[in-house]
Amino acid sequence: MNIRAPALSPLFRSDVQAHILARIFLNPDRGYTTAELARGTKAPYATAHREIIRLIEAELVTEERVGQAKIVRANTSSPIIRPLAELLRLSYGPSVVIPRVLVGIGGIDEAYIYGSWAARLEGELGNAPGDIDVVVIGNPRRQAVEEAADSAERELGREVNIRIVPRALWSNGTDLFVKTVKMRPIVRLELTGNKS
Repeated sequence: MNIRAPALSPLFRSDVQAHILARIFLNPDRGYTTAELARGTKAPYATAHREIIRLIEAELVTEERVGQAKIVRANTSSPIIRPLAELLRLSYGPSVVIPRVLVGIGGIDEAYIYGSWAARLEGELGNAPGDIDVVVIGNPRRQAVEEAADSAERELGREVNIRIVPRALWSNGTDLFVKTVKMRPIVRLELTGNKS
């Protein structure tokens, strides 16, 4: 099977591999089951399992059994972790970091990344994304959203622009901004219970 190299970072074998790595290495204090990683990255369980086996064999993750579950986490004693985490932060970090900073803010119904980062993730060729554009649907407190954007900027090392759109405006789709966003690639952010 011939898989196209990811447009966000062709250094990785696939977007699935990079998303799994990003979840693990950008949250080094957290452990994951294979099922959690498969759900969180929208990958088939078998694919996630193969990636985890490769990471265990390369000694990039450690594995421990907790009851019936096997938990994997970043092997923080590996000298490759810091540079790998930095590369992941710059390329796939937005899909991990932005949900983490938005969780807990009341009034958010949905959130999406749009713009060049979403386009590269969907395979559109072009320059590396500079800033990260996010649209938040709902009626959250503006100050809380701005603080979340500031926090994401510090962690990602790039500008994060978050625009709030009321649910009714997003749903009716007549607003020019909403139409434009919906016509281009967008990446839905999983906010429910996401502390990772």
